[in-house]
Amino acid sequence: MLLHIIRVIFILLEVLILFNLLIVVHELGHFLAARWRGLYIEKFGVWFGKPLWKKTINGVQYSLGSLPFGGFVALPQLAPMDIIEGKADIDRAKLPKISALDKIIVAIAGPLFSLLLALCFAAIVWAVGHPVSEADSTTVIGYVAPDSPAQKVGLQPGDKILSVDGKPVRRFMGMNDSVSWDVVRSEGDKIAVKFQRDGAVQMVWVEPYKAETRGWRRKSVRQLLIYPAETPIIDKVEPNTPAALLEYISKHPNDALVLHVERAGAKIDVPVKPTLLPTAGEMKPRIGIQWDTTGKVSIQHPNPIEQVYNSVTSTLKTIGAVASPKSDVKLQHLSGPVGIGRIYYLLFQSERGWQLALWFSVILNVNLAILNMLPIPVLDGGHIVLALIESVRRKPVNMRVLEVVQTSCAAVIIGYMLYITFFDVQDLPFVRKKLDQLESQSSAKNSQTP
Repeated sequence: MLLHIIRVIFILLEVLILFNLLIVVHELGHFLAARWRGLYIEKFGVWFGKPLWKKTINGVQYSLGSLPFGGFVALPQLAPMDIIEGKADIDRAKLPKISALDKIIVAIAGPLFSLLLALCFAAIVWAVGHPVSEADSTTVIGYVAPDSPAQKVGLQPGDKILSVDGKPVRRFMGMNDSVSWDVVRSEGDKIAVKFQRDGAVQMVWVEPYKAETRGWRRKSVRQLLIYPAETPIIDKVEPNTPAALLEYISKHPNDALVLHVERAGAKIDVPVKPTLLPTAGEMKPRIGIQWDTTGKVSIQHPNPIEQVYNSVTSTLKTIGAVASPKSDVKLQHLSGPVGIGRIYYLLFQSERGWQLALWFSVILNVNLAILNMLPIPVLDGGHIVLALIESVRRKPVNMRVLEVVQTSCAAVIIGYMLYITFFDVQDLPFVRKKLDQLESQSSAKNSQTP
């Protein structure tokens, strides 16, 4: 138990260090650019909240906050950010005016540093590699859920999917050229699926399935209820997936099974009989084993440019999906600090956690760079737009108007982050378990109501 607690603490520290590094490096870009261009720098802080330590050096107040999340650099000449950084200690009107070019350089430096950090991480991943599951390298169907949309149109285990919704696919999971993403991103009533079976290419149109969601849970997205062909640890009662084994057990709860198992290079037969065990609040027939559903894992060494390019395209695809009124992907499906921290925690728990975390950090840094370049006041892209307006008007935007716009937009973004956090918290294991129990109790109560 003590070792488990120590491991959890160690993982949390790893998450904290890496996650904060991404944000501090971004802010460091702004800081160094402001130094270069001669801007007045009021504060440079690591973490937020009441300062645990602060010191003024060469006119800049450096601080370490009490809330271990991110950092900031206060640049009163760039834009008022009192709602985030606190009220400025100096009258902005008395500060020297800076050029629009200076503002653009300082604003773009943050995303630039995020991209440079992404390239650094990508170079490390290129050298050490990162794990890739079978689902990331195959489009062959391993399992089709009973009564699913895919089964109704005749898709079968062993079929190799060639394209989804008119887009070629090369893997099952992920954002780029994947079966799962092209299903989620589709917008028509039915989805065209081209596949190969026994050397012949065929096409079917599948009506996607969406699970019912209750209350304030994240809304379900489109699925075909098909799963990739992977090599399970238990080999083989039914076609080549753990899900098929579960289906077989549920249909034959009283039948003894013989599992053909490979252990340490030797093949043995293990007789086993299902018994009723608790599963998601219900008693279901199980045989009491757990398997790794990722299948066989290989190590790949994608070059840095490829990694950054894939991260850019996946981020742009996500933005496009959220912006589309017909898409199932909404703002609530994105992840905030809690969700990102949870992903890091899960990655660090795996055998090759650092490799996976570095690979994910490439994506996250690119994501941070692109989102900050959106032309929204408060974000870096907004500063650039305001600077361009200033260069056209040949005079700065009125400071009072700028304060109102910046503060309003900051309040909206903070509200959005709280909105995302509301859904992210529901994904935490202990919260999800409690919500599932409450839903099960509610369903049982409703079923008993005459």
